[in-house]
Amino acid sequence: MLKITRLSKQFGDRQALNKLSLSLKSGEVYGLLGPNGAGKTTALNLLCGLLKPDSGEILVQGKPVCQATKLVVGVMPQQNLLYQSLPCAENLAFIARIYGLSKKKTAKRVQICLESVNLADRANSVVGDLSGGMQRRLSLAAAIIHKPKLVVLDEPSTGLDIEARYEVWDLIRSLKQQGVTVLLTTHLLDEVERLCDRIGIIKQGTLLTEGTIETLRERIPAKEIVMIDTKDEAGVIARAQSHGFTPRRYGNNLAFWVPERLELAELIDRFSDLPIDSISRHAIGLEHIYLEITQNKPIPPAPKAEEYPQGKTMLAA
Repeated sequence: MLKITRLSKQFGDRQALNKLSLSLKSGEVYGLLGPNGAGKTTALNLLCGLLKPDSGEILVQGKPVCQATKLVVGVMPQQNLLYQSLPCAENLAFIARIYGLSKKKTAKRVQICLESVNLADRANSVVGDLSGGMQRRLSLAAAIIHKPKLVVLDEPSTGLDIEARYEVWDLIRSLKQQGVTVLLTTHLLDEVERLCDRIGIIKQGTLLTEGTIETLRERIPAKEIVMIDTKDEAGVIARAQSHGFTPRRYGNNLAFWVPERLELAELIDRFSDLPIDSISRHAIGLEHIYLEITQNKPIPPAPKAEEYPQGKTMLAA
């Protein structure tokens, strides 16, 4: 459905995209992840024809991006591009007519799309009077008004409460069941885990890795993550490494990759003579994978005990 080959785009001295390549199959939900400034929105703007690439190629159903391919692509941008002074139904009808729908088909599609985002009762409400979450849902309805084969969603859950988010997720699943291809960018990692068939992680305009959540988990050679809160981080790191645990830092949390699943009692026993405030076990999630791939900043090996005065921790050194 979509094939991007060695796509590059530069703005002044900043390389927004650097030979980005990826492909999406029909009916696939693909999640594109990356930190702010990674190039995600630039890639979407190129796909939609809003920007021209410096080099590389984008093919939609085997054709370069052009007026014809725009008719099979639906876009929900990060910012709501709605006419604030028009009612919801008129917004959708205007967009439908731009895509060439007849007056009869437009009326039917407007009703269907409003129902799909649970806004049928707000058809005559002026957009400017809607909450931010409702406007996000209306933007999604606008993206699918012409029954596109490829839907591009840029941060679709921004501003949504949990109930509305679940509604959007159900709609994305419905699109997949209809054979629609979805390209999704988001900072909500649980959204990606729940919805996406494959995941690509981009940084500084370069695709670092891609795969299913199962194949990406293989990037971390561990069975689970153990987090430990302690006043003696140096001692705990040294003890953990002696057991073959790999130390990592997730925010302010000290964590370890554990190569085997251990019962909590056994874990506690291995650190029984050290000042442990808490210890917990966690499954390897997309958060851990994402941080490892984009940051890859392991904690250095613990220093030898004689390098620190007695009772002095790594944090205090």
